[in-house]
Amino acid sequence: MIVFDLHCDHGHRFEGWFGSSDDFASQQDRGLVACPECGSAAVGKAPMAPAVPRKGNSVEQAVRTASMTSGEIPAEVRKAMKALAEAQMKALAKSKWVGDEFAEESRAMHYGEKDLEAIHGKATLKEAKELLDEGIEVAPLPFPIAEPDKLN
Repeated sequence: MIVFDLHCDHGHRFEGWFGSSDDFASQQDRGLVACPECGSAAVGKAPMAPAVPRKGNSVEQAVRTASMTSGEIPAEVRKAMKALAEAQMKALAKSKWVGDEFAEESRAMHYGEKDLEAIHGKATLKEAKELLDEGIEVAPLPFPIAEPDKLN
């Protein structure tokens, strides 16, 4: 599977999961690719930074993958992924981006040093485990997001 950052002609940005670049092109040609927010079929690939893996064999490098023997994602899986992506998008719309300060900001709110608010950002696996050990509720985002300062 490959994940593409996509955008529609109304400026909505979202992700799409495809078996390959050819699979994306084929689905786009058949009118099967549409914006989940407005339904526009005028969709193109947004610029993406390449994923460069770390060296070594750390636990953080583990990648969860799935294989579809038919090459098609079952309709019920596609529907569930769309619902999950929409739920994440709604939650993030009411959340503040804190970038690399996620662990620090979460602790400050947990210990009453800052007012509580919904935040999202980046944390290492170690930082996330430490937050959980301290009783601070955190959850990974199921779908990657584009950092606000990296958007075009």
